[in-house]
Amino acid sequence: MPITLFPQRPTFDFMGKRWVGFIISIALTIASIGLFFHKGLNLGIDFTGGILMEIHNEETIDLGKLRDVLGHQGFGEVSLQNIGDIAAGKDVMIRIQVSENDDQSVIVNKVKALISEHINAKIDYRKIDYVGPTVGQELIESGIYAVLSAFACIMLYVWFRFEWQYGVGAILALVHDSIMIIGFFALTRLEFGLTAVAAILTIVGYSINDSVVIYDRIRENMRRFKKMPISDLLNISINDTLSRTVLTASTTLLASIALLIFGGEVIRAFSAAMVFGVIIGTYSSVVISAPTLIYLNLRAATEAKAEIGNEPA
Repeated sequence: MPITLFPQRPTFDFMGKRWVGFIISIALTIASIGLFFHKGLNLGIDFTGGILMEIHNEETIDLGKLRDVLGHQGFGEVSLQNIGDIAAGKDVMIRIQVSENDDQSVIVNKVKALISEHINAKIDYRKIDYVGPTVGQELIESGIYAVLSAFACIMLYVWFRFEWQYGVGAILALVHDSIMIIGFFALTRLEFGLTAVAAILTIVGYSINDSVVIYDRIRENMRRFKKMPISDLLNISINDTLSRTVLTASTTLLASIALLIFGGEVIRAFSAAMVFGVIIGTYSSVVISAPTLIYLNLRAATEAKAEIGNEPA
């Protein structure tokens, strides 16, 4: 037996309350843009350039002492944080900003010497990454191109599979989701690096899948109910797919929460963005992508196309 959340077809009036969703979305969009320009993003080393080191010790590392040692050596901005089992304090991530003219290998060797000199323990260097400022700028541009290319390809796919009105609705929902995620990173101050770009692209794919399922049912119902008002037809279509939408969101959310709890520091930003993005992606599929079709004159365009197809040769 298939799992269903609703024993009978639900009758939620999504279209009647669509303005509530629009107002909430507009408010959140403005807030996200404001956070982006006011606080900015906590750009990771992928974008800013610098040195990233992860060290491990069998004994607890005195983070305050290590910060004092590295913070007065003439390096660029130095940040340290415990990772892994934070309570044990045996794993530390060190981020050092460098300028384009700095020799990163020299700085790494100096950091190693300072750590060995001031921490009486055998340190295991588990990860050392180098990213130059020029490479960081190129990665920013590549990330922007990747997101824009994904939007363009998705819109073309939806346009060819359905009608152009569906493509516009889908893109509006995806832009909404992306702005929400940017605002989430600006608010939480989570590190925004390549994994954050991967999270945005993943959420875009998840969200469009949700929208396409609803769009498929809308197209099917338009063939069945040719005289039904468009708002009623959209309500029926969303309610028809609501059980599937909620079940898919729930299972994806459980997997994302598991990654957030057990995935470790390396993918923490990605996991947190996924948890938030699944909620926002599901919300936008119902509140943005479907109701937008009312204002794009979908019914009239579909009927006109059907009349052209029925004309005698």
